[in-house]
Amino acid sequence: MMPLALAVAGEENIIKKVGGSPEVRQHLEELGFVAGGNVTVITQMGGNVIVKVKESRIAISKEMARKIMI
Repeated sequence: MMPLALAVAGEENIIKKVGGSPEVRQHLEELGFVAGGNVTVITQMGGNVIVKVKESRIAISKEMARKIMI
């Protein structure tokens, strides 16, 4: 298991666990980051990570990406 922030761009991964405070976990789950779901890192730029989750592209901070384990 490793944080999403360290994932290789273009590689599809399965979310194993979403960490953080209850508020952070709920926010990430509302965006589609749920255990067992697929996530693909599109690119990393300027401290942000752009990912594809549930057919949507979402930009999250590296700090948030460290809370998502793949």
